[in-house]
Amino acid sequence: MQTVTLSLFRFDSIAARLWAFGMMGAGRFALRRVPGLQFWKLCGTGTGEGFTPHPNTHVYAILCAWPDAETARTRLETARIFRRYRARAVEDWTVFLTPTSVRGQWSGTIPFHAQSAPETGPLAAMTRASVRPSRALRFWARVPDISAVIGADPNVIFKIGIGEVPLLHQVTFSIWPDAQTMAAFARDRDGPHARAIRAVRDENWFQEELYARFRVTGERGTWGGASPLAPVKGHA
Repeated sequence: MQTVTLSLFRFDSIAARLWAFGMMGAGRFALRRVPGLQFWKLCGTGTGEGFTPHPNTHVYAILCAWPDAETARTRLETARIFRRYRARAVEDWTVFLTPTSVRGQWSGTIPFHAQSAPETGPLAAMTRASVRPSRALRFWARVPDISAVIGADPNVIFKIGIGEVPLLHQVTFSIWPDAQTMAAFARDRDGPHARAIRAVRDENWFQEELYARFRVTGERGTWGGASPLAPVKGHA
């Protein structure tokens, strides 16, 4: 069963942050050599709630897809590139995910393979978009409203915005306690999220898009000195 991992790394010193920035280019050569790695992306992150065009130079992310959970855990522990990231980071956290629903493509491929696993316990939602340059200003004009609503929603367990290319290739990632609370946020037809979705369709904002949902199956490390999954640990 395919396992997807999102690993976050926090860097404090200027030297470590410069190293992490350089790895956005150099790291791809090492990731190509990791056995069993089916799909990967090196990403930066946004400031504030994460869904902003302003980069957070302290935090970087690696998104991976693996053939199974055992391979994922083994490679994350032993592969040199992940050990190098952890050695320089002051904190790191990885969340383990099982895809349950996938629609769209990423870089021309379908990176995640949906399983028939029941959507029980905490769930994660991922939206990835390649924004048309001519629509970028309109897209980012909507983002602050969406970010504020997500940040204010008491049901959101964790949220972050990551991206491959600033302003143009963006990913939103959020974790919710269950399918009902996730669906309630998406169903608010008068909210900024629903208005943005309508604008995407009406004005053709994206060159490519992908929407995926996952069961949250585990974690490694901490974030902000604690486990982000602590509120739902008994249900994971």
